Amino acid sequence: MARVQLESVRKVYENGFVAVEGADIDIRDGEFVVLVGPSGCGKSTTLRMIAGLETISEGTLRIGDTVVNDLPPKDRDIAMVFQNYALYPHMTVFDNMAFGLKLRKYAKADIKARVEEAAEILGITPILDRKPKQLSGGQRQRVAVGRAIVRKPQVFLFDEPLSNLDAKLRVQMRTEISKLHRTLQATMVYVTHDQVEAMTMGDRIVVMKDGVVQQIDAPLNLYNEPANQFVAGFIGSPSMNFVTGQVEGKNGSRRFVADAGFGLDLARSVPDVLGTGQRVTLGIRPENISVATPDSATAIAMTLDVVEPMGNEIVAYASAGGQHIVARLPPQELPEPGNPVGLDFDRSQLRYFDADSGAVIS
Repeated sequence: MARVQLESVRKVYENGFVAVEGADIDIRDGEFVVLVGPSGCGKSTTLRMIAGLETISEGTLRIGDTVVNDLPPKDRDIAMVFQNYALYPHMTVFDNMAFGLKLRKYAKADIKARVEEAAEILGITPILDRKPKQLSGGQRQRVAVGRAIVRKPQVFLFDEPLSNLDAKLRVQMRTEISKLHRTLQATMVYVTHDQVEAMTMGDRIVVMKDGVVQQIDAPLNLYNEPANQFVAGFIGSPSMNFVTGQVEGKNGSRRFVADAGFGLDLARSVPDVLGTGQRVTLGIRPENISVATPDSATAIAMTLDVVEPMGNEIVAYASAGGQHIVARLPPQELPEPGNPVGLDFDRSQLRYFDADSGAVIS
């Protein structure tokens, strides 16, 4: 296995569009790193540059100790699993998995041993004689992963491999890919737009937006200490609530007045750099919001819009003055939608962002 290093890597297309801007990413040997972000953020382009399927406009890419900027894909010792499986319909599962090894002139006995070993790891030994049309979506994805495993490459690359599966199969397959990583101890780079996949699978996550790396960190660090408002809003489901307004008062008695009209006394732990009249955006996670007790002095009066009972919790949507708030609540009795409800924010869990730039204020 190998380390993968991107140093100031850029990708600029002929029409001048900058797909990736100055990416610095250091993926350690044996690490599972997830590239995540919305559509068009540059994550798949970054993966394709690692694979050699896209040229690098500027910067340096190393796999192991070798600079691979100008190496063709076949010489990079990588294996890629695509979104659409890319299986040969006329070949059996065995032949699909063996095809790349046959092209490289491996001995028949070695091919057989590698395919059977990969099939055993993935639990697909009973279907080695079937063709792709006889397989379920999950089985096809296992075959595509198996075709990568038999290569025993330095680096595995996954390009949104679960996006064609239904919700239940996605959960099952992401668990299996995580188990596979533990078994192989391989370097894996995984692209997804699904932040739940990223949070549950990655040792570290690279969050991208508009071709720029926003933050690289362990999942819980991203969740608890986001570098900016974009990261805070992208990581977490339901996403963080944001309320824009301005600070009033002085140290020790500062108050936040939202553009929506309601006010919130700030905790004493509020950053000292927040000054009177400053425009800020407060962020708070849905799980840090509760239904206020009747005698609460800090309740924010809102209208309950929608209630989604999930069994183990309730996701409630409320609003006031055009400001929408999502809360994750324990099972409890709530007013009927359309009625008033008081919500309390846990002020110790507030996050502060510059209202213009989105940079974190700490």
